[in-house]
Amino acid sequence: MPRNRDAVRLRLQEAALDLYLERGYDKTTTGDIAARAGVTERTFFRHFADKREVFFDGETELRDLMTGAVTAVPVGTRPLPTLRAAFHQVVPLIERNLPVTERRAPVIAATPALQERALAKSAALVATLTDALRARGVAEPLAALCAQVGMDTYSAAIRRWRADRTDDLHTHLDRAFTDLRLAANALK
Repeated sequence: MPRNRDAVRLRLQEAALDLYLERGYDKTTTGDIAARAGVTERTFFRHFADKREVFFDGETELRDLMTGAVTAVPVGTRPLPTLRAAFHQVVPLIERNLPVTERRAPVIAATPALQERALAKSAALVATLTDALRARGVAEPLAALCAQVGMDTYSAAIRRWRADRTDDLHTHLDRAFTDLRLAANALK
């Protein structure tokens, strides 16, 4: 992708976030976003399908990074430790995106359409992880269960980290997976 194209996408994303914070998601149009970014509405639609997608750009990068990280874990590693290792590989991306993620959080919390999109994004990541585990030879039911539980554990670690930055995200991730193991052992 040419550098100018990347710059335009970034301007559109920043404009959308600024406007959503100022006016709210429902009161912001794609024309408003384009105007704020200094481009035409047609240019907006060359980059994004709608005003929700401008807000959730980066999903492909996260999905590809997670899939590659699962693939890179040594063969023979059990499913949940595989996911734990893969999530550790995603930490730099999560840390890099934190300033935008924190600004987006109140907009998502206040907007049902964005909450729906966030849930769909999470479900798509679970499906991606399920497929990645299946590609490693994990049976479908176990792959789906581990992908869902792993994603929920990963999300819990991120929430803990956002609330308490005393420790880094890697530490919170390890603690969340330790808590999961302890909870599973309590079922025995």
